[in-house]
Amino acid sequence: MTTGKLYIGGKWVATDKIRDSINPADKSTAGRVCEGGAEHVDAAVAAAAAAFPEWAALPVTQRAAYLFKIAEVIETNADEFAAIDTADNGKPLRDSLADAYDSAACFRYYAGLIDKPQGFTYAVPDPNTQAMTVREPIGVCGLIAPWNYPLMMAAWKIAPCLAAGNTAVFKPSSLTPLSSVRLFELFESVSLPKGAANLVMGGGTDVGDAIVRHPGIGKVVFTGGTDTGKSIMRTAADTLKGVGLELGGKSPCVIFDDVDIDIGVDWALFAIFCNQGEVCSAGSRLLLQDTIYDKFLARLADRANKIKVAPGTADGAEMGPLVSEAHMHTVLGYIEKAKSEGARLICGGKRLTGPLYDNGYFVEPTVFADCTPKMTIVREEVFGPVLAVQKFSAEEEAISLANDCDFGLAAGVFTNDISRAMRVVKAFRAGITWVNAYHPTFTQAPWGGYKQSGIGRELGPYGLEEYTEVKQININLSPGKVGWFK
Repeated sequence: MTTGKLYIGGKWVATDKIRDSINPADKSTAGRVCEGGAEHVDAAVAAAAAAFPEWAALPVTQRAAYLFKIAEVIETNADEFAAIDTADNGKPLRDSLADAYDSAACFRYYAGLIDKPQGFTYAVPDPNTQAMTVREPIGVCGLIAPWNYPLMMAAWKIAPCLAAGNTAVFKPSSLTPLSSVRLFELFESVSLPKGAANLVMGGGTDVGDAIVRHPGIGKVVFTGGTDTGKSIMRTAADTLKGVGLELGGKSPCVIFDDVDIDIGVDWALFAIFCNQGEVCSAGSRLLLQDTIYDKFLARLADRANKIKVAPGTADGAEMGPLVSEAHMHTVLGYIEKAKSEGARLICGGKRLTGPLYDNGYFVEPTVFADCTPKMTIVREEVFGPVLAVQKFSAEEEAISLANDCDFGLAAGVFTNDISRAMRVVKAFRAGITWVNAYHPTFTQAPWGGYKQSGIGRELGPYGLEEYTEVKQININLSPGKVGWFK
């Protein structure tokens, strides 16, 4: 079995520390990778810093050409990427394939964006001064990705980083590094300049911490847990580097009684059980109007029980295993906590067993009813296939319950009353919202949240701006003496 290496300064670098990447469906070895340490981060930063002047000085059309090539080779190899991510992460193959195409679209979008107008001119009080702003690259950026969307999260970070003229030191999750190795092989195949993008694999306590602490890195962008994000923010303060943090969520999905119940149930299932619930924006809190509460729950439980949970490569698999044994036990612990706090279990609640499941980390689609605002399952991010259902009667109560949360990443509302929909959406304290839908994500639109869900935005023009500094330029149109001192 080939061992994936680090990629630093255009060279593949082997290390003595080898990690097996485990397929969570059956505990088989999906692949092996080398892992680095602080010394490899130092080397990667040095390579990125050396490459930065040339990469930043390239005409935008040339930088765009590289990104277009990357998009093309990702699409060409989409089936391979899907197989890699399904083996490494466990998600159904159909999900991984969609991720691969979305990743290609991300590189293509930023390739097309960087030659569009940027900056402003200003009418200032002095008629002899022309004032303007331009956006310039930051320099070397440290990019740290999570395990739930391995390839796509790499694309979300690397594409705008390179498009803006920065160079990158990238660390994938140690649980799901395999598609990143393949991605960097494709970078090499399109002759991306050496040092423009560097891959350093390893754990958070060694490689991740070294990236955050490194004085040669101008900005760190991280997607992952809120506690880790807080730690990164504290550590980054020592060098006053910029941070971009896309963190946790406990997002509400509000459904009013004028909605067709079958449609509402269908979206509620998608909101929480898509990607096994391992989604930062998962609709993990379902708020139902009291007049449809019992009828809705009955249909929801019936549908949830019919979801096909299976290894991601199985025909018709709709939900795969959780990413690791440790994470599975964390999710099961939340389920037991919900029971002890009085939530009513209406379906699921157990680890799946049997010949298809015994070697993997499978948890049933789980729904708890009659949840109250103080319950742990309502307040903390489970990051698994576990739904907490609350009841409301009036619009104001729904808004209050929806916003009663430390997070503010996403929120959705379902109603046929467009005026009510707009009132509720505007009242949500969340960065990503939907009306009569949940989860559709577009590269063209910003992604990020309020409150403890993070700082900054990814995707869209906002995502490109996150990788730039703003410079003010003032031009004196009538050069001469200032005459301030006589």
